[in-house]
Amino acid sequence: MKHIRHIAGAVAMAAVAFVHPAAADDLVKLTIGQRGNWDTAICQLGDMAGIFKKHGIQLEMIYTSGSGETLQPVISGSVDVGLAVGTLGAMAAYAKGAPVRIIGAEATGAADYWYAKNPAIKTLKDTNDHTIAYSTNGSSTHSVVRAFIDEFKLTAKPQSTGNPSSTLTTVMTDQVDVGWAAPPFGLKEMDEGKIHLVARATDAALVRGQTIRVMVANAETLKSRKAVIERFMQAYRESIDYMYSSNPQVLADYTEFARIAPAMAKRVRDDFFPKSLIDPDVIHGLDTLLPEAVNLKFISEPLTKAQIAELIQIPPRK
Repeated sequence: MKHIRHIAGAVAMAAVAFVHPAAADDLVKLTIGQRGNWDTAICQLGDMAGIFKKHGIQLEMIYTSGSGETLQPVISGSVDVGLAVGTLGAMAAYAKGAPVRIIGAEATGAADYWYAKNPAIKTLKDTNDHTIAYSTNGSSTHSVVRAFIDEFKLTAKPQSTGNPSSTLTTVMTDQVDVGWAAPPFGLKEMDEGKIHLVARATDAALVRGQTIRVMVANAETLKSRKAVIERFMQAYRESIDYMYSSNPQVLADYTEFARIAPAMAKRVRDDFFPKSLIDPDVIHGLDTLLPEAVNLKFISEPLTKAQIAELIQIPPRK
């Protein structure tokens, strides 16, 4: 009889569990620019470490070739958050009435660089009348190339080439003269002497000390799922802390994810991406970003204080 009571109790508990299942994690759909970059691997590495799961967040990640491809699904509402969107591109979309809100900085300053195979192209001045690559329209690399041209009075011809991998192919096959990349992409070829450095993103005054890429959310998502986005951002911040910890698993996971050698993984983090570069909590350089956005024709006039307050809504750190 006692055994029967135990069975009955177990059946009753199972029935309760069936009627009241454990709460499922909240799904957050992401578009992320440039698979394999250290700064765009934050969600991937945090997810592999179980950090987002700890905060009740399940991630669905779609990688893109650049800002334009990252931003459009956010605008349409088919994804919740876009990562590594060019700041000027986000401003331009907002100014045109798109339902986007900036929920964090993604990159302040940049590790991006431009390179060439042609030995005659050694500096930006040598790019005159040559083609120079950027990823997609409205991206941070697009704004940097336009800044190069404006600041150094160049006659270089901008050309969209997509991600670093496809860009390297176009350079090596002479379809474009100057390519762009972000570590770890291109470092092996540079070490082997196949390509050489022409310029760094920070050679443009526009980039130094400015937040050139941001994280954006769909405005309706931010309004209706505010608590979910706040938990997502908390997990994102914890993921950054984990990435700069002494835990060897983070570099092991990045090595596997980016498909690079362990020594290269460590070099990418330690030599190119200081933790301050990916701090999400502050959009730096707005006083110069806004006039640059007008000068480079991303927007027709500077955003007002009220517009900036509506556009930039970074969930507070807890």
